[in-house]
Amino acid sequence: MFSRWRLIAIVAASLLVGGCAVAPVQTMSDTRQTIKAAEAAGAAQLAPQPLAAARDSLKRAEDLLRAGDYRAARREAAAARQSAADALAATQRGRGQN
Repeated sequence: MFSRWRLIAIVAASLLVGGCAVAPVQTMSDTRQTIKAAEAAGAAQLAPQPLAAARDSLKRAEDLLRAGDYRAARREAAAARQSAADALAATQRGRGQN
């Protein structure tokens, strides 16, 4: 027989583990959109290093996603999105758009 607290702990643990097992579809999509915005703003010329870092991180995230490591893919996609945002900000600064 399970005590009430033991049952609650099992259900909570299941929810935590299950939440991590979901593919980071939205995160990946957001990352791709941020990279596209940076590219459209001219980051390839004005901020090539952070743009390249974003593309590399996105590639790693895609590889991790295919391997089923969703947690690592989510972290890598978030890093890619941040690099893309940095590239976009640097591009805007370079063009004098604050």
